[in-house]
Amino acid sequence: MSNVTDDDDDLKDVIKNLVQIETENPPGNERLCSEYIIDWFEERNINAELIERPYPDRPQVGVRIGNGSPTIVLNGHIDVVPAGDREQWDHDPYSATVEDGKLYGRGSVDMKTGVAVGMLATASLADEIRSGNVDGSIVFQAAIGEETAEPGTKTLLEEGYDGDYGVVLEPTEMRTATSEKGLAWYEITVTGDPSHASRPDQGTNAIQSAQPVLDALNDYDTEVRTREDDLVGQAYSTVTMFEAGTKENVVPEQATITIDRRFLPSEDIENIDNEIDNMLLEIAAVNDIGVSWERIRTYESAAIEENSPLAEVFRRHSAKTDDAPTNSWGINASTDVRNLVNDANIEAITWGPGDISQAHTYNEHIELSDAMIAFDVLSGAAREILNGAIDD
Repeated sequence: MSNVTDDDDDLKDVIKNLVQIETENPPGNERLCSEYIIDWFEERNINAELIERPYPDRPQVGVRIGNGSPTIVLNGHIDVVPAGDREQWDHDPYSATVEDGKLYGRGSVDMKTGVAVGMLATASLADEIRSGNVDGSIVFQAAIGEETAEPGTKTLLEEGYDGDYGVVLEPTEMRTATSEKGLAWYEITVTGDPSHASRPDQGTNAIQSAQPVLDALNDYDTEVRTREDDLVGQAYSTVTMFEAGTKENVVPEQATITIDRRFLPSEDIENIDNEIDNMLLEIAAVNDIGVSWERIRTYESAAIEENSPLAEVFRRHSAKTDDAPTNSWGINASTDVRNLVNDANIEAITWGPGDISQAHTYNEHIELSDAMIAFDVLSGAAREILNGAIDD
């Protein structure tokens, strides 16, 4: 799109610096990264606030520039999933090695490149806002805890770092997502009665009691898969974990089944709870077994109008690139866009550089040229919105 510029070099340096700061969650080591971001903005005479909510030992960052209308919020999370077995990486996951135009490292795609692009776009637009060349205001959020559904972004919104429009800078290959699936994890516990394995009939084997539950969950997944959304596809209910037993010669007294329930914007979490509850009550009654359940984590679904003015602006600017599709689209993963849309009533999209299939993988990497294009697209789209391109 353009020759190498100072912005390109700055962006590459910021991505490298962010990736080199290990912020694995769990346990949640975001402090050093937040402090780096604070210092980076202050070096550019931009006030940035270290927010010590919801956790004092894991602060996050909020930036607001200008007081005009409209306000656009650029959101990114700084926590990453653990790197896993480092022997499986071709490069140290926190070395931010650059090779053949790719930057390798945990978080390079998910989503420190998005954070870096947001930082540079915020700083670039700050100069235009302060000079009066741009009318609106910009908010930048560097949130903690997204990988484990913690209230990082939600807290930043409560602290006043909100606006009229929002962009969650997750890796979408610069496709504009106006909807996303929700995610709920359920733990189902089947109880039995322990005994020595030499006298198995003395006890009640929780693994055997769990079999009709597994069968029912398979039937439930088959039914759920018939539910579809034009943008985000099918719903799913997948058994992902099974835990039972304490020792080889003990009949297990408990079995725990975990399911991953991906749900559509049209589905309601309370209705899903009722589906799970009614299914398990019936199985327990028919098979005379003890069953209980708990929803242990929830990422709500979210959606705005498919042809919202915000989405149209980003589609149009993304169309200036060679590869970014401009058709209507929804994201299968869950992001903090749900907090902007559902909690703060902000018209928000998920949009950013990088291929989401790289997220959470060994040898995770980003094409640096994509990051540089994303900076140009984001800056241009945000500038147009701040100058009143979208009518209220």
